[in-house]
Amino acid sequence: MFRSLAVRNYRIWFIGALVSSVGTWMQATAQNWVVLTELTDNDAFAVGVTMALQFAPQLLLVPVTGLIADRFDRRRTLMATQGSMMVLGLALGILLVTGVAELWHLYAFALALGIVSAVDTPVRQTIVTDLVSSSHMSNAVALNSASFNTARLIGPAVAGVLIVLVGSGWVFIVNAATFLAMLGALALLRTDSMRQHARGPRQRGQLVAGFRYVAGRPDLVVVFVIVFLIGAFGMNFPIFASTMAVEFGRGAGEFGLLSSILAIGSLAGALLAARRDRARLRVVIIAAGFFGLAALIAALMPTFWTFAASMVLIGFGVVTILTTANGYVQSTTDPALRGRVMALYMAVMVGGTPVGAPIVGAVADAFGPRWALGVAASAGALAALIGLGWLIVARGMHLARHPRARWRPVVRFADAPTAALAAIATQPVEVVRDVDAGQRDREHALVPPVPTDRLVPADFSEQVALTSPIPLTKPGHREPGHREPGARESGARESAARGDAGPRCEASPAT
Repeated sequence: MFRSLAVRNYRIWFIGALVSSVGTWMQATAQNWVVLTELTDNDAFAVGVTMALQFAPQLLLVPVTGLIADRFDRRRTLMATQGSMMVLGLALGILLVTGVAELWHLYAFALALGIVSAVDTPVRQTIVTDLVSSSHMSNAVALNSASFNTARLIGPAVAGVLIVLVGSGWVFIVNAATFLAMLGALALLRTDSMRQHARGPRQRGQLVAGFRYVAGRPDLVVVFVIVFLIGAFGMNFPIFASTMAVEFGRGAGEFGLLSSILAIGSLAGALLAARRDRARLRVVIIAAGFFGLAALIAALMPTFWTFAASMVLIGFGVVTILTTANGYVQSTTDPALRGRVMALYMAVMVGGTPVGAPIVGAVADAFGPRWALGVAASAGALAALIGLGWLIVARGMHLARHPRARWRPVVRFADAPTAALAAIATQPVEVVRDVDAGQRDREHALVPPVPTDRLVPADFSEQVALTSPIPLTKPGHREPGHREPGARESGARESAARGDAGPRCEASPAT
């Protein structure tokens, strides 16, 4: 589960990201509470507008931000974006502490933070692939999610306490201080042991290359549709938690507690994802259906504490969807396009918020927060049905009789549902040879050498290794051309007299 933490660079990154994420969740909690209770009179629509302003830039700037992640040094880019977010948080904290903040200040802050985050998010997601090997990629993505949700467990609760004790402005100032941990972690990374990602070429059409790639991958299109529906209508937790806290007559402390309880399920989902050997599309589809059911259960809860318990299920479902989808997209995408595809993925996930958050907020204002949760439940059910329909129609999924258990059905596909689509084309490997050593190897080789222009990683596959014949000498049998040590010179003279070049050993080529 924690195998990626054995890598020094990833371990440093994990600690820095955890501390910074705690501050980020503190700020997000305080921001929505300030808009809802301090600058408006419980206006859920204003909270939705704030969220829309914060997440809209990730949707609008996706072609540029993805290319930045593919073309520029990710470590240096993150140092610039993290430093900018630290300055923004400090500035808004000072405005709140001095009592001069107005609603338009929060709107401007959300928009500026959204622009910086639009650049930061795809870089922060893809730098994980530079810190660990390919075999650890899915695990590292899941542990990143676990770190993020551990911070969600701590940050909102701390924010709720700080709002009550010292006021909301100090939460933003504390968050600004936590960015120092991330900046320090980035400075401590050993660049010589980081994997060098393929840089995007400078040629026409690179801004839309990610769109073309995703359009040619129907499995990614399905993942993006599911993530959009969940992100737009299901991930409006500040609206759900704040309006339900008011519905039950609770205050800022209970609002922060709801966000922390949500993180319990989120952390469990992330850790279970870390245990899986790889990310699978069917897990995303099943988790979408689970989320819809969990949101429906939460909408029907009669008391504050039963509603809080149902938030564990919502957190588990959402993080299982997002962590598995994130790992699937990163591990099956061409490395040269990974930044642009991930920028598009993040834009679809959080860019749906400008569409869904105002709608969910308006539903909560007009009909109550329970109906807003009903919208989330409908989105989860629709996402699961879309994924299931694609598996049935496009991949030929059907039920069949189990070969050994008579009454036990099994799921079959006309072909593999994701493996064939997720295959990344193998690239030739450039090999530098020692010419003299190569000549000696060819003279004594049992298997003919492979030309350099045909040498690809597939030539070293397990299948080739298992099907390559190896000649074995039977006990008591002497191979042709074998000579006793004492007879080596006389044998050489006899061979020279016959005109032979010497003993030869042939082997059949690899099948």
